[in-house]
Amino acid sequence: MADVVAPKRAGLRGEQVVVATAEEAAGALADRLVRHLKQRLDVAPKVHLALSGGSSGALLCDALANRLELTMPEWLRIHVWMVDERCVPHDDRRLNFGLIRDRLAARVPVPSANLHPMPVLEARGDLTYERDLVAALAPPPHEGALDVAVLGMGPDGHTASLFPGSPALDEKTRRIVINDGTTVTPPRPRMTMTYPTLNSARLIAVLVTGASKQAAVARLASGASDLHALPIAGIVPGKGSEMVWYLDKEASPNG
Repeated sequence: MADVVAPKRAGLRGEQVVVATAEEAAGALADRLVRHLKQRLDVAPKVHLALSGGSSGALLCDALANRLELTMPEWLRIHVWMVDERCVPHDDRRLNFGLIRDRLAARVPVPSANLHPMPVLEARGDLTYERDLVAALAPPPHEGALDVAVLGMGPDGHTASLFPGSPALDEKTRRIVINDGTTVTPPRPRMTMTYPTLNSARLIAVLVTGASKQAAVARLASGASDLHALPIAGIVPGKGSEMVWYLDKEASPNG
């Protein structure tokens, strides 16, 4: 399916693709990810994909699991990382990794060794995950950057576990942190990738669906830039990165 590129809105950085339904948006993004991952696999022995949970993440996992263009030899070279995670036990239904494990990893031939859940119950688990991620991205041609970071967005404009007014919004050097505060949605605290990690990804894809998100998208599209009030505004692709939005009609500021 060819992407339907929408008229560019000034506050939405990068390309914008708007389709009718949430399922179509997830399917269009899955197609884009397949193309991008294949291109990266042509030049890198391994690729590194960071995924989010939530309702949009569930739709994307279902769509990506149905994309047969990625072959078994290719899946063997794909590593899956977590954009963020709730600090809950491994069998808690709210765990983002559980969604990715059950709706994607169980349906494609990705090795268990290539799955990287966040050690949320481990003391200083954020430092462990940061160390592992930095080591994985060190070999050329990654140059410290994820190949893909897939993000969602909440009605309050949060992305990953970067919530309005929370401490992690001001992190400039750490790649992974524990984020907490009164605006962080329970269960809290949460572990999250930071702006330095997300903004350096070669492809930053934002999947936003549903009418509850339209007001936040419209605020960003109109030029809102205070990341403390609207954390998605802090997603600014760095040098060598590209950004694309996949929206359904209900989330689009154009309706």
